Amino acid sequence: MYALVDCNNFFASCERVFRPDLNGKPVVVLSNNDGCVIARSNEAKALGIPMAAPAFKYKTLFEKNQVHVFSTNFVLYGDMSMRVMTILAEMAPEIEIYSIDEAFLRFKGFELFDIEKYGKEIEQRVYKSTGIPVSVGFAPTKALAKVANRIAKKFPERTQSVYVIDTDEKRKKALKWLKVEDVWGIGRRFSKRLQAKKVFTAFEFITLSDAYVRSEMSVVGLRLKKELEGEETLGLEKPTAKKSIATTRTFEMKYVDFEDVKERVATFAVSCAEKLRKQQTHCNSIMVFVHSNYHRKDLPQYRKSILIKTEYPTHASNDLIRYAVMGLKTIFKQGYQYKKAGVIVGNFTPENQKQFSLFTSENPKHQPLMERIDAINQSIGQNKVKFACQDLGRTWKMRQEKLSPRYTTQLAEIIEVRVE
Repeated sequence: MYALVDCNNFFASCERVFRPDLNGKPVVVLSNNDGCVIARSNEAKALGIPMAAPAFKYKTLFEKNQVHVFSTNFVLYGDMSMRVMTILAEMAPEIEIYSIDEAFLRFKGFELFDIEKYGKEIEQRVYKSTGIPVSVGFAPTKALAKVANRIAKKFPERTQSVYVIDTDEKRKKALKWLKVEDVWGIGRRFSKRLQAKKVFTAFEFITLSDAYVRSEMSVVGLRLKKELEGEETLGLEKPTAKKSIATTRTFEMKYVDFEDVKERVATFAVSCAEKLRKQQTHCNSIMVFVHSNYHRKDLPQYRKSILIKTEYPTHASNDLIRYAVMGLKTIFKQGYQYKKAGVIVGNFTPENQKQFSLFTSENPKHQPLMERIDAINQSIGQNKVKFACQDLGRTWKMRQEKLSPRYTTQLAEIIEVRVE
């Protein structure tokens, strides 16, 4: 039996844990630089505020309906997620952390347990220990556990936030209720194609032939179909090493000069290099991209990226800066207002395994230099030692005008209790 545990309106719930006065009131959380809505409480959803709603367009609605607006507080959300996942790991033999607010659990040998009762114990313990409300869905497969969780979240009063699909009758009833576009793994493109074929529910999807599903959705779609039919084809996934590291940022203002964008790209390359050294890997390729503000239809639009293969495996900041600036020079065009840029490194190899070349190789002084820079930054503060192409007096900071305190990770911002 599998379970999917999903935190309800996670970012908004994190804010409410330390602001109980917000319970029952509309709450939204904004993306980087306070751009778009990325989380909504149920009360905010009821007001018709959609996901990805541009904050500036809904400012009047926010003010009229007294919507409480917060900037993204990733430090707080990450810490609260870790607390929830730690509890779930203690209550299940196996766990797969699927996202910051979701986890799959697998229960083997629980045939004699009252699984619904145990699900309620999970829900109650998480809430009591963290203040985060969760929904729990049980089923014989991961895909069906997703369906069960959706039912538990949709009908919390009836299910008490826990629902179990443990009979074929329940499975068919749930699939007849679930719209095909809401099935886990069926994206917008495939759902439109299925709807054109008069397939509107998950149950109608599983009535399609295996041959058709495989031809249209590959073996991945066929596995999903089998899962919805009750046949286990997807096990828990084990944590794997990252295949790429990205540092991307939306600028706080529009940049038109090459030097301004160059400074940002160089800083992003340094960030990627630090992450590579932390996980003791080298990269063998680097991608640089820039693009203008696609929300501004009145301005000329431009986006471009370039992938560069490094001459040798490296995690040295100065090497990655050189490649990043080289790529930027190739794709940068004057006459555009740039709003975002990023650096992505990939094709990793362990730092203690290196393929040497007859003609090019890393400067042997780079490794001890990077070690000293990392040691200094760790001892006196991040970004104290910088490279010449970086702005020495500047650190990148998102626009976060409505940022809540980091209650759980910063002693200076810990919650205060007033006793009178």
